[in-house]
Amino acid sequence: MENPNIPPKVQQQIAQLQQMQQQMQTILQQKSQYEMTVREAKRAEEELKETKEDAEVFMSIGSVMVQQTKEYVEKSLADKIDTLELRIKSLEKQEKAIATRFEQLQQQVRSSLEGRMPEAA
Repeated sequence: MENPNIPPKVQQQIAQLQQMQQQMQTILQQKSQYEMTVREAKRAEEELKETKEDAEVFMSIGSVMVQQTKEYVEKSLADKIDTLELRIKSLEKQEKAIATRFEQLQQQVRSSLEGRMPEAA
């Protein structure tokens, strides 16, 4: 999809912009999945708080349900939430860095194209 009116450097920058858009989509999808998992784990935590200490509690491990102590499941959920929240923060940093770089590159491309485009009559 080469355009002879657009310099190779600008074409390369446009390709980078497209790659950044794809990266951003991937990051946003991952972040959304992690956020949903955190919400589910927090909901499970709330349910466990209302459960008696000696109640039978089961935990899903892959495709198997295993009986565990309430304390173990609570700790496991808390650890899972902490880990996912750290991943979400990391993805947010990546998202911000890509967005900043995207805006800079987009402005460079605009400037390059505006300098080369003939004035509209």
